[in-house]
Amino acid sequence: MKKNGILNPALNAGLSRLGEGHLVVIADCGLPLPADGPVVDLSLVRGVPRFADVLEAVLAELEIEASFAATEAGAEVGGWFEAGGLAPVRIEHEELKSMLPQAALIIRTGEATPFANVVLRCGVPVPSASGQPA
Repeated sequence: MKKNGILNPALNAGLSRLGEGHLVVIADCGLPLPADGPVVDLSLVRGVPRFADVLEAVLAELEIEASFAATEAGAEVGGWFEAGGLAPVRIEHEELKSMLPQAALIIRTGEATPFANVVLRCGVPVPSASGQPA
């Protein structure tokens, strides 16, 4: 049995296939998703799971070199980015939606807060002095 980290098998598999430059979208429950996209739908009921919880879990697994969020996102959503150590480039919501077809993975949450969406661009972990990823 897995000791820690993400337990959802589909999400685990999706994250394991990512490489440098791949885009990952963490989406609220209202973002229109591509019909045939690489979606892992975690939504259970409105508000569950929360965007902030999914973001925290995903950030613990991935090296992120850049992020993008809608200019329309409010202070609450901005606080979630800040708590995760992100400073996303702000773009119009329509531009963010236009990035969906290029996503290697889209993770749908149950979040109902407007514009609670982020696009993450994967980077490469830099080894520490011990040779292990920092």
